[in-house]
Amino acid sequence: MENNRKPRPKAWVDRSLCVACGCCAKVCPLTAISVFRGLWAQVDSGRCVGCGRCVKECPASVIELKEAGT
Repeated sequence: MENNRKPRPKAWVDRSLCVACGCCAKVCPLTAISVFRGLWAQVDSGRCVGCGRCVKECPASVIELKEAGT
């Protein structure tokens, strides 16, 4: 049987605009987001399930959900 389900979108951070506040990391239920060296948030795409909590919480509006490869 073939699996035709599309993969869920994953969180993506625009590093050039991220203020590294950590709000996204605090609300991630799977700890898929961490702040890299105090510079920007980074997403572990293997852990991210695309719930969107980080998108809603980001005060700088620099996180979005994207399909793989976009």
